[in-house]
Formats: sequence, structure tokens, C-alpha cells
Amino acid sequence: MSERSVSKSREQKRWYTVLAPEQFDRQELGETLAEEPQQVVGRTITTTLDELTGDSNANNTKLTFKITDVGSDSAYTEFIKYELTRDYLRSLVRRGASKVEASITVLTTDDYRIRVQPVALTTKKADRSQEKAIRRVMIDKVHAAAEERTFEAFVDAIVDGNLSSAIYGDAKEIYPLRRVEVQKLTLEARPREVAAEEEASVDVDADEVAVDADE
Repeated sequence: MSERSVSKSREQKRWYTVLAPEQFDRQELGETLAEEPQQVVGRTITTTLDELTGDSNANNTKLTFKITDVGSDSAYTEFIKYELTRDYLRSLVRRGASKVEASITVLTTDDYRIRVQPVALTTKKADRSQEKAIRRVMIDKVHAAAEERTFEAFVDAIVDGNLSSAIYGDAKEIYPLRRVEVQKLTLEARPREVAAEEEASVDVDADEVAVDADE
């Protein structure tokens, strides 16, 4: 492609300002370039929590947003992932101590399916039964949090550290802990997707019943 063609193509494109959801005060996340508005939908943008809040202590937390709608010159997003940086997670690990992890899939009160991955770091090496008990606390606390929160409120509980604190409070009674973090949260399915899956499951069950009856 000639330089003139490249220049003309760029002139035909326009910049869209990418905005965070209302939950994050519609703050500007950046800009994206496209010829048509529909080309912007589906794109993702990642930023750090400190860039949104101004809290320098939150530079180890990454947030990912997905563009779902476009206005005249703005692109609107939904939150899809919370994740701690690898460097920060590595810094938490100590030799001679235990690292207890869990991966838990839950449904919030407004039918968002999310996967949550907490991690607990002990002061010294815990035995297998203690690690199992700590993991059980993680699972129970994550389920309890989802059962009483919307997706937005659940995300807030992680960003604010409330869920980590709740896990820490119970798990430290099992074995001394140095730290508890939620290392990752991922949006797996939205309410309409969950409903479609449930409807498909009901249809399959109905078909199986019909086959059994014919037999």
C-alpha cells in the first residue's frame, strides 16, 4: 500500500474515547481508532486500578474492560476481568511457607457467572489438612459473597479488599496467615447467556425424557 493510500485510509478513520462503566465513574480509559463504529465493539482495553483511582498502592491490579456500545465519539465498556500482576504475586511467595489457591465459579444475585481465584499465603508451611481447610473457607466465603451481591457489588467487594479480609478473618483461625488476595476474577457469562444455557439444558432434558418414554 502506498504512503498516499495509508494517509487517506487514516484520514477516513476517527478516534473514539473509551469510557469505563458507571461503576468506575465513566472515567476515560484511552482512545481507539476505527473507520466504522461497529468495528469498535468487542475491543478490550486494560488499565491499572491506580490509574482509575489515583491510589499508587493499586498499581499491581489490572482491570480489563470490553467495549459494548458506541456513541458519536465515545465507546462504552463493561468490566470483564480483575487480575493481580505476576510480579506482585511472585513477591508474595516465601520459601518454607504454603500457597493455598482455589478456583471457584459462582452466580451473583443478578445472574452473572464469574470465576474467582483467591490465594492465601501462610507464615510457615501448613500441613495438607490445614491447606484443605483454608481452601474450604475460601470456597464458602466466595459462595456466600455471591449469594448476597449483584455482579457490581461483588466486584466492589474484591476491589475494596472486603472479600479478602473476610477470608483472612476465618482462615487465620486454621493456620497463621501472612496475606489473602483475590488474584483473579473473570466474567464468564452474562444474564442473557446464563438464561440461554439454562433453556438449552431444559430442552435437552425434555428430549431425553421423551426418548425414555418412547422406549
